[in-house]
Amino acid sequence: MSATAPPVDLDAATSSRRLSRARTFPVVASVIVLFMAAAGAPTPLYVVYQQAWGFTPTTLTVVFAVYAIGLLGSLLVVGGLSDHIGRRPILVAAVALEAVAFVLFLVADGVPVLLLARALQGLATGAALTTLSAALVDTAPPHEPSRAGVVSSVAPVAGLGVGSLGAGALVQYAPAPTHLVFAVFLVLLVIAVVAVAFMPETSARVPGALASLRPVVGVPRHLRADVFALVPILLASWSLSGLFFSLGPSVAAEVLGVHNHLVGGLVVVLLCAPGALTSLLLRAWPLDRLLTVAAVLVTVGTAIALVGVDVGLGLVGALGTVVAGVGFGAAALGTFGTYARIAAPHERGALFAVAYTISYLAFSIPAVVAGFAATSVGLQATAAGYGVMVVVLGLAALAAQRHATRRRSAAAMPAA
Repeated sequence: MSATAPPVDLDAATSSRRLSRARTFPVVASVIVLFMAAAGAPTPLYVVYQQAWGFTPTTLTVVFAVYAIGLLGSLLVVGGLSDHIGRRPILVAAVALEAVAFVLFLVADGVPVLLLARALQGLATGAALTTLSAALVDTAPPHEPSRAGVVSSVAPVAGLGVGSLGAGALVQYAPAPTHLVFAVFLVLLVIAVVAVAFMPETSARVPGALASLRPVVGVPRHLRADVFALVPILLASWSLSGLFFSLGPSVAAEVLGVHNHLVGGLVVVLLCAPGALTSLLLRAWPLDRLLTVAAVLVTVGTAIALVGVDVGLGLVGALGTVVAGVGFGAAALGTFGTYARIAAPHERGALFAVAYTISYLAFSIPAVVAGFAATSVGLQATAAGYGVMVVVLGLAALAAQRHATRRRSAAAMPAA
């Protein structure tokens, strides 16, 4: 008598998968917030390091840029690896490397160790970001797939703001300003690596892992029109954030005369908090409308902030930053919402790698140039020139979005 296989309870299997998604999605979102908070945490400390070790704005932005270079290198090499070996191994390695970077921050006694810590942090963050973004799409509820795009836009912006504000408060009011921040993050990273290690895998293994390590940035032909239309708004919004994260606290201190380190963190929060709130409130808006609003508000807000810095009025600069922050949030929601919508599962890791590569090139290169310029011509003139560049990019983004909308409308019209 032959054995009969037990019947498979399809409803139970489906319920189990849904429960696994429901539990994994918030873990992934929390780790994104943690990584981006860690990325924002050193920002209020730059002024402290600069005063303690006596380096110029050029050195400051090199410290800032080393992070971005490490991140970009990681994106180019391992950006698509999780599509082949799974999300969890990459995330465990990334969180562990981030913890090593924070040990170095904790013991740093000069610029060389600080540079090494920032480089390792960049490598870890680059490996984590594309994997986490893909995992969000993997685990988004089937009845609400747009949630991945919302969290992909809200979590990074919120994390950057929380990290900068929390670090600013600890630097200003707590003991051991260059140590306590990193000790707190080390504890959080230990918790994160345990949570990730026990997270269920969300992506099947497929061949091609070694081939995916070749640093090739490319977009599938059928996605290129949609992806290229987003490049100007990515450049505008992330160039703006690069200014705030590299030189924002220094501009507040030297140009506007604000020397409180908590306020240095608030400079970043004024950009990030409106961005995160915007991503939540406008999550039901059509993506085309979001991207148009983003281009307008990044342009207008940057222009207002530019006037505030030029005339030395902090309140005007703050108002402009808030307006630009709304545009920053709309840009993040619109761009990553579009990527989540158009990418097939096997394209997600690589496509998010392209998106973050563009974003962090815009985030880092202008900021490094600004650091050299600030040493030569001063912070105020540098901030003005940087602001003009962002305004021009914002106008280009508006033109690109209008062209993309007309193209899609023409493609949707029935043939005569």
